[in-house]
Amino acid sequence: MPGQLIVRLVSRQDYEQWLPLWDGYNAFYGRSGQTALAGEITQMTWSRFFDAYEPMHALVAERDGCLLGLVHYLYHRSTTAIAPSCYLQDLFTAEAARGQGIGRALIEGVYERAKAAGANRVYWLTHETNHTAMQLYDTAGERPGFVVYRKLF
Repeated sequence: MPGQLIVRLVSRQDYEQWLPLWDGYNAFYGRSGQTALAGEITQMTWSRFFDAYEPMHALVAERDGCLLGLVHYLYHRSTTAIAPSCYLQDLFTAEAARGQGIGRALIEGVYERAKAAGANRVYWLTHETNHTAMQLYDTAGERPGFVVYRKLF
């Protein structure tokens, strides 16, 4: 029988297990092979989780010593509230562990930490073709109807 799922802050010792999850997340969004993120970006992202002056944080889902999922989130100010907002930026579960409640547990972990930090909301984006994840998101949050625009440089 598998052990209990634990959602916790990432530690420096997690890098070797975190990296394949991070690579899987990026591959899902087409950032692999020729379009892979530069190694410097991965290293900077990792270092930000351990920098007290950075608003970026990471949780991992662990069972029996094996990391099964990750979530990255950050806090930022808003012009419409005094309390900070929490942006859930990256969420990924290992393919073999999907459908076991890991994504929901990671989202709930962000909710708990955001409330403790005094945030007034948690929000996130997903691609419109990510139907499997949207089944979870439709029960974990609400769709406010906003459309995202961007300009890349």
